[in-house]
Amino acid sequence: MSSNLLGPRPSPLPWHERAVSFCLRAPAIIGATAVFGSLSLLASVFEKDGKWQHRIAQRWARVLVRVSGARLTILHPERLKPQLAVYTCNHLSYMDTPALFGSLPFQFRIVARHDLWKLPFIGWHLRRSGQVPVNVDNPRASIASLSSAVRTLKAGMPLVIFPEGGRSRDGHLGSFLNGPAFMAIRAQVPLVPMALIGTYELLPINAGELHPVPVTLAIGEAIPTTGLTMKDLDALTQQLTDSIADLYYTHTYLPRPCEEVHGLLATDLANPSLPV
Repeated sequence: MSSNLLGPRPSPLPWHERAVSFCLRAPAIIGATAVFGSLSLLASVFEKDGKWQHRIAQRWARVLVRVSGARLTILHPERLKPQLAVYTCNHLSYMDTPALFGSLPFQFRIVARHDLWKLPFIGWHLRRSGQVPVNVDNPRASIASLSSAVRTLKAGMPLVIFPEGGRSRDGHLGSFLNGPAFMAIRAQVPLVPMALIGTYELLPINAGELHPVPVTLAIGEAIPTTGLTMKDLDALTQQLTDSIADLYYTHTYLPRPCEEVHGLLATDLANPSLPV
């Protein structure tokens, strides 16, 4: 779906969109999450490698994207080859996670905020399927969580992470943190940049109603890290920033802001990038 069909989200939304969202889409999303979360919990009793749980999560994600009314297109899907890597994506919406789970054609683990583990159904799946929690309230725990993520990579499992500290508040990219680069260098695996376009207009932060729009997932060229050290951390984070920004602003209607206004680089290891 061409991104030129994407435009600013109406404010307020038309009454019929709000009615459909509250009466049909939201109950369907809640119901699907309960059903698939329960199935994932049941599957965890009979398996240890998480394959069936991941397949259940993929089905859940595709149902949520379909129910939301979004029309998802993947650009350069040939770059989504099953390789050991840190897959990184900008963070615009709660719908980012379903969009990624429904699009990536291989098993992976996601690095997520530790407080998501407290949620019913979603938290059960995260805990039982081996996802990687990060404690955003405790810097020491955050470093330990990054080390746990590196062990996951070295065990042969790809990771997915959002290299921003949270969801966008205006549709633009936020500051990029260096957790993904840290993990990729430590494990000596590539960074794969990805950009989601349209999920902010679909369901922005602090919104309760869905606005069906075309959503695009653009896949960039993998960034190798072989031979890099922690001295290259900032440069690698900047390269990742530039790659995702290029993907995003090439396919959105939003103009690319000056970096002086939207600073896109943060290098505090005590604040790893987290999906929220």
